[in-house]
Amino acid sequence: MVILGIDLGKARTGVAICDKEELLASPLCVIKEPERERLVEKLAVAAKENKAQMLAVGLPRNMDGTEGESAQNAREIGALLAEATGLEVAFQDERGTTITAHGFLNETNTRGKKRKAVVDAVAAVIILQNYLDYRRHQGLPK
Repeated sequence: MVILGIDLGKARTGVAICDKEELLASPLCVIKEPERERLVEKLAVAAKENKAQMLAVGLPRNMDGTEGESAQNAREIGALLAEATGLEVAFQDERGTTITAHGFLNETNTRGKKRKAVVDAVAAVIILQNYLDYRRHQGLPK
């Protein structure tokens, strides 16, 4: 099943996609849209254009596992996406993904404007890959 991974941000949202076999997540794009309704529209278009069958949205929990304002915002956007696309929306804990993404970019010596442009897509890849690993571990159908 083709799944889009989404790393929501205040100004930029990273989007990743996986192959039909759910083996590998890859960066798709970064959407620069701070306005919620337009962001949902752009994500719905990306889902349709890429024939996504499901969405995995990063859920920014606090380090103690509780959910704050950012997590509530992610849940609200997830509900809007489900309504706009008709697709199932799963939430994936995203604690530490941006830190991990910066670590990967350090390893590849990606700096400056280029780094800023890709860090959100890399974070979306990590969110989606973690979700794919969860699905595989749970034995969920593809």
